[in-house]
Amino acid sequence: MSDLQIPEPVAGFIDTVNAHDDQGFLDAFTSDGVVDDWGREFQGREAIKAWSDKEFIGATGILTPEEVTVDGNDVIVVGDWRSTHANGRSSFAFIIDGDRLSRMTIREG
Repeated sequence: MSDLQIPEPVAGFIDTVNAHDDQGFLDAFTSDGVVDDWGREFQGREAIKAWSDKEFIGATGILTPEEVTVDGNDVIVVGDWRSTHANGRSSFAFIIDGDRLSRMTIREG
């Protein structure tokens, strides 16, 4: 595994995702946080949970980071995503707000 310098809270978030920790996943977002999954937007805890239960944490996904780009509060992690819902190289763009995430945007890696 490469020694990528992924800043917090993103590094901890990836560990939480890979541990399939549903509560930790939801707690990582601000109260009005947004997930943008290939153009489908889910805002707020309930909407994110409904999406995640089916397509993210509930799909027992594992993200193996391969590249990271940091620009202030914007962090982009590109890596290999494997789950029961979707597989392949994906880009996860995060906007950090304090010690939480205000946005996660998923696109092709």
